[in-house]
Amino acid sequence: MIIAIANAIDIIFRAYTILIFARVIVSWIRIDPYHPTWGPILRFIFQATEPIMQPVRRLLPSMGGLDFTPIIVLIGMDLIRGVLVSVLYGLA
Repeated sequence: MIIAIANAIDIIFRAYTILIFARVIVSWIRIDPYHPTWGPILRFIFQATEPIMQPVRRLLPSMGGLDFTPIIVLIGMDLIRGVLVSVLYGLA
C-alpha cells in the first residue's frame, strides 16, 4: 500500500514537471490563448502551474526579462519528490 502511494506521488510530480516544461515551451512560442483549438489547453497549463509559480516569482528579484522561476520550481519539486518517495519506500 505504501509503495503504491509512493508511486502515485512520483507520477503526480512527474506529470506536473511535464506541465511546467510545456509552459516554458509555450512561453517561447507565442500562441493565442483564445485560439479555439489550443486555447483550452494553454489555459489549463497556465492555471495548473500558476499556483506554484507565482509565489516563487514574487520571491525572486527581477532579472531583466529572464524568468528563472521554472528552474527554481523544478529543482524544488525534484527535491520534495525525492524526499517523499524515499521516505515512503523506507517505511515499506
